[in-house]
Amino acid sequence: MTHKLTIRVYYEDTDMAGIVYYANYLRYIERGRSEWVRDNGMDQNAMKEEGVVFAVRRVEADYLLPAKLDDELVVETDVMSVTAARMVMEQHVKRNEEVLFHAIVTVVCIGENGLPTRLPAKVRQMVH
Repeated sequence: MTHKLTIRVYYEDTDMAGIVYYANYLRYIERGRSEWVRDNGMDQNAMKEEGVVFAVRRVEADYLLPAKLDDELVVETDVMSVTAARMVMEQHVKRNEEVLFHAIVTVVCIGENGLPTRLPAKVRQMVH
């Protein structure tokens, strides 16, 4: 099921040309994933206390159209696949029905030692 998060473009999000600075799209999709996690009942603070945190392993991004000051954007997040060790998510940033930005994001978990670890069973079960 597609998760949706509405975001407004503020002055601080724009560059000298008055369009959203490219790196801010990564912030927008991070917020989309964070809200997806929260809305699906996962507590990232509890995971951290158990010694496991999410980390982005890979991002493949396409910038298609510019967003501008005061635009209302929607970040859509979908899970494409889940294995024992990773979750691949597809994300779109849209203005109305126009796709402005598209990304495929691979998320993994890392332990306290900074090394990759399996996704918690409750995470894998939730998305299957």
